[in-house]
Amino acid sequence: MSPRDDLDTAGASLSRRDFLVGSAGLWISVSLPRTRAAAAAAASDQPRTFSASEWRAVEAIGARIIPTDDLPGAREAGCVNFIDKALVGEDAEAAPAYHAALAELDRICRGRFGGGFADLPGDRQDLLLAQLETAEIEDWRARDAAPDAFFATVRMHTILGFVLDPRHGGNRDYAGWRVMGFPGPVHHLGGALPEHMTGEVRFVPIWERSKKAGEPHS
Repeated sequence: MSPRDDLDTAGASLSRRDFLVGSAGLWISVSLPRTRAAAAAAASDQPRTFSASEWRAVEAIGARIIPTDDLPGAREAGCVNFIDKALVGEDAEAAPAYHAALAELDRICRGRFGGGFADLPGDRQDLLLAQLETAEIEDWRARDAAPDAFFATVRMHTILGFVLDPRHGGNRDYAGWRVMGFPGPVHHLGGALPEHMTGEVRFVPIWERSKKAGEPHS
């Protein structure tokens, strides 16, 4: 299965919006206490752990997992920034495996195709990601970074970067929430009223509230 199948295959598969809405509850429920990296994430979109080439590779991987079409994807949402900041915060223990796997992926890409992952056309990127996902990538030498575990971690981080609060470094301009149809936190508005639940009254999304207030969400 291609890593894009969950998001792109028509028919029996879920749409991207349905997939993200269905996944968001799980990801958010296990990830809400993500506070230690929040200040660093909000303060800068400059790399804290990735090199420039690693940043490009992770950004390109995310762009295949949640691609851009008529809706924004991982690239527009800045998921790579979320991952970079998570790896110097809550998920610092995953950083060594990230670096090892990215170095190995780069070695394989350059050996096979003469360029880094981010420089390859989409079909080759998808092929490599499918091979990572199934641990069927040939000549993988990174013993401390299993290819399927690496892919699963990047996939999870990409989704988190798309759906979590922007203060964690991703979901730039509320791109993920716009795709999901999630209006943002509403507890300070009094929560959900009966007319909201019946659809008679819409929640004013946070990007409209923030614009009206003239200040960013915090």
